[in-house]
Amino acid sequence: MTVIYEINTLVWLGELSGRYGRRVTLGEVPAEVWDEVARPGVDTVWLMGVWERSPAGLAIALRDESLRASFRDALPDLTEADIAGSPYCVRNYVVDAGLGGPDGLAEARAQLAARGLRLILDYVPNHVAPDHPWLTEHPERLIRGGEQDLARSPEAFIETGGQIYARGRDPYFAPWPDVVQLNAFDDDLRTAAVDTLVSIGDQADGVRCDMAMLMMNDVFAKTWGDRAGPLPAEDFWPYVVPRVRAHHPGLLFVAEAYWDLEWALQQQGFDHCYDKRLYDRLVHENAESTRTHLQADPAYQRGLVRFLENHDEPRAAATLPEARHRAAAVTVATLPGATLWHEGQFEGRRVRPPVFLSRRPQEPVDDQLQSFYGELLPAAAAVRDGGWSLLAPTGWPDNDTHRNLLAWSWTGTDSRHLVIVNQSDTPAQGQVPLPWPDLAGRPCRLTDLLSAQTYDRDGDALLTPGLFVDLPPWHSHVLSVGPT
Repeated sequence: MTVIYEINTLVWLGELSGRYGRRVTLGEVPAEVWDEVARPGVDTVWLMGVWERSPAGLAIALRDESLRASFRDALPDLTEADIAGSPYCVRNYVVDAGLGGPDGLAEARAQLAARGLRLILDYVPNHVAPDHPWLTEHPERLIRGGEQDLARSPEAFIETGGQIYARGRDPYFAPWPDVVQLNAFDDDLRTAAVDTLVSIGDQADGVRCDMAMLMMNDVFAKTWGDRAGPLPAEDFWPYVVPRVRAHHPGLLFVAEAYWDLEWALQQQGFDHCYDKRLYDRLVHENAESTRTHLQADPAYQRGLVRFLENHDEPRAAATLPEARHRAAAVTVATLPGATLWHEGQFEGRRVRPPVFLSRRPQEPVDDQLQSFYGELLPAAAAVRDGGWSLLAPTGWPDNDTHRNLLAWSWTGTDSRHLVIVNQSDTPAQGQVPLPWPDLAGRPCRLTDLLSAQTYDRDGDALLTPGLFVDLPPWHSHVLSVGPT
């Protein structure tokens, strides 16, 4: 199952340059660093932000005092040299020369492949930089405006090259100041999107599509109305994805997706879509909320991306108390679907640097958290094999704390695993009936992969009334189940 490790490429290479006392580009990353990236269970690396950033977009960002304030919050000793511009304000889908260019990326991909890892890169379907060549060469691919639009809503329109264009946006927030809106309904834009993605597929094994739901016909029509022109008969992604896969059949499509549109995007061709609902439930809600979420169709769940942080979300170590962080990490690591880990998460980084920056503050490593993740990743890799089932803990009339327990099993050809998480700040007791009838009449040994502790139990009792569990707040068991 897909396990993605996201790296902020510009920041990462800058820190490697400091570590090795020389400039390090993608083609010059030392072998031992790629070995560090190839953590147990990780099979895919997302090099975030490799494309050419826009000088015009950077100039806009430098004039935006609210943005600069956010930069100073993350990096108190900020200098102008630390501001590189947004990697989602793309001038050209060519690897930035400062990162090593296309040849450097090819070498990085080869190094990853030698370690059994795939490479995925960004694609931004909704908008481009204000100095992207399309603004002069193919203005029909963009949402246009007029003098009255610019005068009435200067925050929503931009004049460049003698033309007025709409700034990129999603329907629920103010426009992004540094990007120009593409027209998802334009036939030529759709053809160009296919060409761009085929080019990315020449350089990588997968693509993470930024804000993918914004290009869906109904969303786009609601956002842009008559400016977009007539509604196409075919939706954007069902047009684009099959044409890209005609060139790259195995290309992994991952969607950043919100607003409960994950299932629709899966039906439109995406392999995996962000599971923001699970993130919110783990960070803000209780076990019952999470359990309800996990009752969804397993086929749908296999198409989700589980995460606790990424470059858009706050750092988990800053958001969650340590015990709750660990319980949530066990959960996302051992569920079906793709798992997304974020570089710095394992070390307990607390500052989320804005993607505009080329540098982040130095932070001490949380040795205990790093050790925990060092145990969790290989345990999760062992667990997620075969078929997954959500289990139902039971309790007693005078003790309903079993409601705080989450439990699921994995049944492989030669392996059986059980995960139990207390998603609460109080102790929880319950019984978890196991789903393997052939345990009857057999002694069993349960081994916790995170603590190495073993428990010998009677197979009949594991079936009925079930494994007795007594977990402290936010604690977990990740158990292998086998004969004594």
